[in-house]
Amino acid sequence: MSSFRENTIKAVQEFNKYRSPEALAKLLTTGKDWFKIEFTGPFCRACGFYDYFDDFKIFLEEIGPKAGILEINETSNGAVVKFNLIN
Repeated sequence: MSSFRENTIKAVQEFNKYRSPEALAKLLTTGKDWFKIEFTGPFCRACGFYDYFDDFKIFLEEIGPKAGILEINETSNGAVVKFNLIN
């Protein structure tokens, strides 16, 4: 496993530790400099929905790499968010 993948997994674990059960993150796939996280849960969609994605970025940045949000695809039970690594 690459260190960026390991750091992403650690960030998912930390996010879930503090945000579950309202929001649950799951690493779906990774590329060379990007990754996709699925966010599910009973979170409020009217207020603060996108804040969970920014929160994940903060958890990741505390561990290692910085990331930006490339796209957000809302689903019936949450969203799939594609992040990119920022050098």
